[in-house]
Amino acid sequence: MDKLIISACICGAEVTKENNPAVPYTVEEIAREAKSAYDAGAALIHLHVRWDDGTPTQDTGRFQECVDAIRKVCPDAIIQPSTGGAVGMTDLERLASTDIVPTPEMATLDCGTCNFGGDEIFVNSDNTIINFAKIMQERGIKPECEVFDKGMIDTAMKTAYKKGYLTKPIHWDFVLGVQMSATVRDLAFMVDSIPEGSTWTATGIGRNTWTIAAATIAMGGHVRVGFEDTVYLEKGVLAKSNGELVEKVVQLAKIMGREIATPAEAREILGLAPLK
Repeated sequence: MDKLIISACICGAEVTKENNPAVPYTVEEIAREAKSAYDAGAALIHLHVRWDDGTPTQDTGRFQECVDAIRKVCPDAIIQPSTGGAVGMTDLERLASTDIVPTPEMATLDCGTCNFGGDEIFVNSDNTIINFAKIMQERGIKPECEVFDKGMIDTAMKTAYKKGYLTKPIHWDFVLGVQMSATVRDLAFMVDSIPEGSTWTATGIGRNTWTIAAATIAMGGHVRVGFEDTVYLEKGVLAKSNGELVEKVVQLAKIMGREIATPAEAREILGLAPLK
């Protein structure tokens, strides 16, 4: 079984300081939270960025500022910009996060349209998926195929993979508890649905975080955790930092006999080039 890659999703686009005062908005806060996660054992920082007032943005300049700040305190971490952005953004707005220098090693690729609750619909048409995969391939960026249900796996394979813009081994991120329920049964179904040789990460939203983390560790996958997915360390107890959430994953892994991957080991597992 591979060592465990921990991905820290440090702020997301929706959670706010009203949910937890430690949610980062400013460049300095984002660097602080990235470092807290990195120091605790996260090899990969999944990055959304905000303006100082908390408004989510895909602005290239803001991503560049945040990536540069993270690099100063987490020099070898894998930094994975999100191309998800926020509900209502255009494709071009969302892809702006990949225009930074140097070109990101990885970026997210959302593989289907998702109901986020109420009237919020996160639209990813077949053409959007193909276009994003094509551009990432041209730029030498490894996609993390973010899927919210099993149908999105099928969509990715029949669109971007069929046209040659996704190549094996594919890395998947299962986000459970939004559109598909977050149970061990559902996680196992997702894992059984991806092509042989794939790598995968999973997360459970909110109260589902720790059940999915434990199951993922046991099943040989990799864990995503952070304020984007939960602001609680346990029921009723707000996490003081992303680092506290990562520390809890490390503790679970230790109990279950799984070693934690360093950034260099994570690059090897994910098929990324060694850091120069």
